[in-house]
Amino acid sequence: MNRRNFVAGALALAVLPVLAACGGGTTSLNTPPAAGSTAASGDSTIVIGTANFSENQILGYLYADVLEAAGVKATVKPNLGSREIVVPALRNGDIDLLPEYQGNLLLHFDPKATASDSDALQQALAAKLPKGLTILPPAVAEDADVFTVTKETAAKYGLSTLADLAKHNGKLTFGGPPEVKTRQVGVVGLKDVYGVEFKAFKSLDASGPLVKGALKSGGVDMANLFSTDVDIAKNGWVVLADPKHLIPAQRIVPLIRTDKATDTVKTALAKLNTALTTEELSKLDSLVDNDHKDPDEVAAEWVKTHGLSS
Repeated sequence: MNRRNFVAGALALAVLPVLAACGGGTTSLNTPPAAGSTAASGDSTIVIGTANFSENQILGYLYADVLEAAGVKATVKPNLGSREIVVPALRNGDIDLLPEYQGNLLLHFDPKATASDSDALQQALAAKLPKGLTILPPAVAEDADVFTVTKETAAKYGLSTLADLAKHNGKLTFGGPPEVKTRQVGVVGLKDVYGVEFKAFKSLDASGPLVKGALKSGGVDMANLFSTDVDIAKNGWVVLADPKHLIPAQRIVPLIRTDKATDTVKTALAKLNTALTTEELSKLDSLVDNDHKDPDEVAAEWVKTHGLSS
């Protein structure tokens, strides 16, 4: 991917379209916790929300599992929508914790931000977060947006970098999740930084079957995918280089309401920081997206295998 004054806020969000995720159906902020999450009541419960794509759901369940292992009650509300939905929900208090991505999160709060490396992004986020929200230390795992074409398209248009796209302005169709049309890491930034203009933009899904199917069939010439997506290598697709650093570092970070960030919670989530590598995250994504396993089961097995469940 990409949340609050509720009761009124929940009603407002209920009328917004919620996109189908790569690995499951939709939900709303009023939907009961999904199967596999641990429902609990009371102020001590951490409510974890996730964006509308499978990787973010996996991360949400990983967070829940390590919290539960530390004795913290946790419940997951998966597949709530894009960042434009879930971050406001977090600020309003309907959920307490989000798995996030450094670079795109900073651009959400500061569209003119120029930080690109992980350390600078972490410092900038701490300075830009609204009151009441806290960013915790990042995992080593990173999942960045990538702009991808088929080998045939790369050869036809001579594409190897994002800068090459401007040579073919008005000819190419770009596909990705709807929010990419208005994001800096998307249509807006490609025009601002590289001078790229597309023939059309097709609103599809987030590195899911719709956008990948369109790329395979020629329905789009370029797709916004995620760097952890194993289908990129499997299909021999070409990731266009980003010489002007439009795409910032995207290490995985917990974004939490400050009043929920107790020492116990921070210590529990920190256990994921070194164990959760980019390679491990890619494997988890593949189990859900390609092997069609449930995100909660995949997360639980991984936490157990890595000795983090006790």
